Amino acid sequence: MRGFHSHRNEWGLLILALVVLLLGLFEIVQPGGRNVSSLTGNVITFNTLVRIGILTIVVVGLNVLMGYAGQVSLGQAAFYGLGAYISGILTTRAELLGIPGSVESSWWWPWLLMVLGMAFTGLFAFLVGRPILRLKGHYLAMGTLGLGIMIYILFRENLGFRASTINITGGFDGLVDIPRLRIGGFVLWPLSRYYFLVWLMALLSIALALNVVHSRVGRALRAIHGSEVAAEAMAVDTGDFKVRALVFSAVLASLAGSLYAHFQAAVSPGPFSFTGSLELVVMAAVGGLRNVWGAPLGVTVILVIEEFLRARGHRIFAGIGSEAEPVVFGLILILIMIFLPDGLTTSLRRLPRLWQRRPGRLPTTSQEARP
Repeated sequence: MRGFHSHRNEWGLLILALVVLLLGLFEIVQPGGRNVSSLTGNVITFNTLVRIGILTIVVVGLNVLMGYAGQVSLGQAAFYGLGAYISGILTTRAELLGIPGSVESSWWWPWLLMVLGMAFTGLFAFLVGRPILRLKGHYLAMGTLGLGIMIYILFRENLGFRASTINITGGFDGLVDIPRLRIGGFVLWPLSRYYFLVWLMALLSIALALNVVHSRVGRALRAIHGSEVAAEAMAVDTGDFKVRALVFSAVLASLAGSLYAHFQAAVSPGPFSFTGSLELVVMAAVGGLRNVWGAPLGVTVILVIEEFLRARGHRIFAGIGSEAEPVVFGLILILIMIFLPDGLTTSLRRLPRLWQRRPGRLPTTSQEARP
C-alpha cells in the first residue's frame, strides 16, 4: 500500500510540475500575443498563479496540522505574518536595528533572513504549542484564535513602541520598499522568474508533507486524530507529536510569508488578521483536510472564485458591492460541509467508484437475491 501511495504521489508531483512549467513558459513566450490573463478573460492573471503557489505552502502545513493531527488552528495567518514581517523589517529597518548597511545590501541577506524567520517561527510555535495544545475542541480553537489576534495587534501597533520614537512594523501602513530576491547579480524578477521560485518551494513543501504523512510520524498523527486515548495506550507521545505538527505548519507558513513579502515588496497587517486565518481554513476544507493534494486544489478554487467575484461580481450582484464576497464564501463552505465533507480531492477520487456503482451497471442487492 505504501508503495502504491508513493508511486501515485510521484506521478502527481510530476504532473503538477509539468503544468507549472507549461504555464510559466506560456506566459514567457506568449504565442500569438496571448498570455494566461487573456485566456481567462482577465479573471486569472499570472499574479494569481504566484499567489496560489505561496498560499499552497501555508495550506499544506495547515492540512498536516488539522487534517492529520486533528488540531484546530484559527491563527495560522499569524505564523504567515511572522515570516513576512521578519523579512520585511530586517531588510528595510536593518540599520535602525544596528545591522551594518553592507550586510543589508548583500544579496544573501534576504535568504538568510528567510531561514532565520523559519527558525524563529518554529521556535515560537514550539514554545506556545505546549500549553495551547493541551486544550481541546472549542477551547483549542479559541486559544489559537487569541494567539492570532494578539500577533496581528502587535503588527498593527508597531510592537507597542511609539512610531515617533522607533518605527519597526510601520503600524497600519506597514512596510514598503522590500527588496527583490537575487542570487549574486541575478535578480529573481520580473514576475515570470519569481513564479518558478515560488512553485519550486511549493512543490518541495508538498513532497516534504507527503513524506511526513506516509512515515511513522504520519501514522502517529492519524492515530491521535482518531483517538488520543487509544494513541496513548499504544505508547504514542501525543503531546510531542501534536507540537511537531504545529511546528511543521508554522515553519512552512513562515517560508510562505517571506516569499509573500518579497513578492509584494511590501507588507501590512491586513492579510494576517483573523479573516486571513479563516480564509486559509476555508481553502483547506474545500480542497480536503485529510489529503495533502487538497492544498493546491483548495487554494486554486478559492482564489479563482475571489478573482471572478472581483472581476465580474458587480454584474452578478448589481448594487450589492464587496459585501457579496463573504456571503458567497459562506455559502460555498456550507455546501462543501454538507455535500462534500471530505473536500473536493477525496470526492473526485471517489467518482470512478460511484460511476461503477450507478444503477444499471452493477446489480443491486435485490437483483442478486432473485433466482
